[in-house]
Amino acid sequence: MRSGLLLKLALLLAIFGILSSGITGYYAYTANRAMLVSATQSDLLTAARAVNRRMVQWEDEAADDALLLSRLVQVQVVINQRNGSEARRARDELAQAFSAMLALHPEYLQVRLIGAADNGLELVRVDSRSGLTERVDGGDLQEKGHFPYVFETLALPAGQIYQSSIEVNHERSSHDAEGRPGLMVATPLPRSDGQPGGLLVINLDLERLLGQLRSDLPKDYQLYLANRWGDFLVHPDPAQTFGFDKGRRVLMQDSFAATKALFERKQNQLALSGLDDPQQAAGQVMAFVRHPLGRGNRDDFIVTGLVQPLDTAVAGAAPLGQRIIHMVLAFSVIAIMLAVVFARAMLRPINTLAQAASSFSTTQLQQALPVERNDEIGVLARNFDRMQRQINSHMASLYDNQRELSYLAHHDSLTGLANRALFFQQLEKMLALSQRSGAQFAVLFVDLDHFKQINDQHGHAIGDQVLQIVARRLLHAVRGNDMVARMGGDEYLILLQGSFTTDGLSELLTKLSLSIGEPILIEGKKLEVGASIGYSLYPRDGTTAEQLVNQADHAMYHVKAIQRDGHTRQLPYN
Repeated sequence: MRSGLLLKLALLLAIFGILSSGITGYYAYTANRAMLVSATQSDLLTAARAVNRRMVQWEDEAADDALLLSRLVQVQVVINQRNGSEARRARDELAQAFSAMLALHPEYLQVRLIGAADNGLELVRVDSRSGLTERVDGGDLQEKGHFPYVFETLALPAGQIYQSSIEVNHERSSHDAEGRPGLMVATPLPRSDGQPGGLLVINLDLERLLGQLRSDLPKDYQLYLANRWGDFLVHPDPAQTFGFDKGRRVLMQDSFAATKALFERKQNQLALSGLDDPQQAAGQVMAFVRHPLGRGNRDDFIVTGLVQPLDTAVAGAAPLGQRIIHMVLAFSVIAIMLAVVFARAMLRPINTLAQAASSFSTTQLQQALPVERNDEIGVLARNFDRMQRQINSHMASLYDNQRELSYLAHHDSLTGLANRALFFQQLEKMLALSQRSGAQFAVLFVDLDHFKQINDQHGHAIGDQVLQIVARRLLHAVRGNDMVARMGGDEYLILLQGSFTTDGLSELLTKLSLSIGEPILIEGKKLEVGASIGYSLYPRDGTTAEQLVNQADHAMYHVKAIQRDGHTRQLPYN
């Protein structure tokens, strides 16, 4: 009778131990896979939003550059005086300005001033050809009045921005833009009498920009990009792109049916995985984000998709699954053997292990286990403790990766300074605080001089070190509560808190210029860079972040122009 009860109890305990360990292991394994897939979806959505922001940033920068060029005095001279020595001189000066803009932005393929008269005849045109700028003049200038970007831009009010759809350029020419995908940004130019005088157009090289995007993404990410109708602009198979230009339509919503809601404006983003929806995302993890494109006359948007193989996303769960299987098998053998002989002794440690497993599966908190025992229970406890530590370590690694992604999203990876996004966030906070308190502050725009020569002569590795040294010098020159950010390339932004007298601000700007201009010794090479610094003051020069940064940018360009004309000791201008 007693033996029968002992056998039943032993069998009951053995079955309970086997089931509890198997269920715990299965839950831990499936939960780990689901967590990895969820983290991958979050990463893909973050990366897709970053791609969209890069696209919009490029378009906004081109729009700002078009507006900047349209405000040049020579533009008004050309569109109001078609002939004469003054007009010819103005066209020559505009050609120089257009060439400088193309040299500064390799992603621009063409800058043109097109007149409203003579069927939209090009008045000033500079092309990018094989990496060099080339002015087109005389009989090579073409009539463009029949193109939509010309007559649609001329119909806009002054100061507005026209942005074309992304398409293949078929304008007859020998420059690099012909036959390449891109978009155009234009702004209308009224004459002095208020009538349309022409437009200023910048061609963006989408092929180059998308190449940069692809190079920034992990190798196992597949990038998809579609216009507002769903036509693929980017696809892992190049033959599927720009089908509308080849007389056929290859649509994203046909390849990924779930994205139809994005094009119908019912959703802004979408995440799928083969783990949750194997029919629509078989063997893959997907994320798609819709984002508006353009700030001009078009209600346009793009849809960006990133896809990663499901096996890659859950690869980290395989070692854990193997260890869980080993643990379950080991526990089953031990439970059966010990249940027969030590049924009573097993009740307490098995209960302890079951409680630890239940607690860990919900809170991931490790409980004290009898790891000091030298019998089979001790082996089981140590194995379970090792599994807990591995899961906690894996989750800690995931959290660290999330924190690192958050840091990279707000900081420049080369210099460690705040990036453009973080700077504008801080600037918006400062604006809100200053609007309540009436406090003043300043925004400085710093652009390095002769930095391109260092890159060309000594290579980008040396150039990167120069950028890092300049960043440290800027941090050392300002106060601890001031903010230094890297705008991009060789441009920096500084947010100075507090009120400033003209003399005090001039002394600080001179200090910054002298600090940057000190010789830099790298690998035995003595390098020198200068700086052009412009500033803006709140509220004198603007009440929004964009106004303050643009005013400081314009002031910097004015300083650079003065220095280029020979007045090298000119103080920073505002």
